[in-house]
Amino acid sequence: MNHIVEAKWLMDNITDVRVIDCRFQLGNPTAGLLSYLGDHIPGALFFDLEQDMSGKVEKHGGRHPLPNLDEFCDKLSAAGIDQNTTVVVYDDQGGAFASRFWWMLNYLGHKKVSVLNGGYTAWKENKYPVTSEIPMIERKQFISDIHDDLLISMQEVKDRIGDKNSTIVDSREQLRYDGIEEPIDIIGGHIPSAINAFWKDGLNEQGAWKNKDEQQARFNQIDKQKEIVVYCGSGVTACPNILAFKEADYENVKLYLGSWSDWITYNDNPVGTNE
Repeated sequence: MNHIVEAKWLMDNITDVRVIDCRFQLGNPTAGLLSYLGDHIPGALFFDLEQDMSGKVEKHGGRHPLPNLDEFCDKLSAAGIDQNTTVVVYDDQGGAFASRFWWMLNYLGHKKVSVLNGGYTAWKENKYPVTSEIPMIERKQFISDIHDDLLISMQEVKDRIGDKNSTIVDSREQLRYDGIEEPIDIIGGHIPSAINAFWKDGLNEQGAWKNKDEQQARFNQIDKQKEIVVYCGSGVTACPNILAFKEADYENVKLYLGSWSDWITYNDNPVGTNE
């Protein structure tokens, strides 16, 4: 299963896949659901970043911790997803939220999942059908096979600062990485020794994913033999970078789920800036 599929492929195979709509707007949490209720790809079901794909915010763990996995798997079952179901997920924000869903299914051991290239925008630009009808789905049984090797803890990240066998990648935009601007978190900067690779640089000017050669060119200074640790602000926009690394044939890629919003809740954690 490819990590990314084109709108034409989805149109040609739409009766054989489960489509998931993950549209969301940070700062406007109802916008995604309202957009879905307005119109969506036929057969699509809606999963919300904060209601479905995230758990309760605690002192530590960041702004978007994982939800209760038993509850999430139950929602996948209710969505008619089992180990044989091919899943295609989309949003309208460059794939950020769709990639979070994609990563979560990979974490739960489900490999037959792809992100729609260009998202809902590409679907509509191709003049493919849309609907406001909410589908009735036959329940299936989703059985998880958790891949803990895809996650890395805060302490493990801390232990890897300056480690020549690991590369820590910050997925936020340069100004946040540098600590010059921080619109969300109370402390600006980055994890020391991390390099910056803004996740949106994985997209072209049309908002579609860059191809394999272009992704490899983005990361050409990062050794494929090393462990790659990816983080962002809250564990969401790190996921499109993980997808891009996978497209570029990097194998040992891990998510620091809590990311910067977790890192700064520990008073003794070091902070790097480029001010």
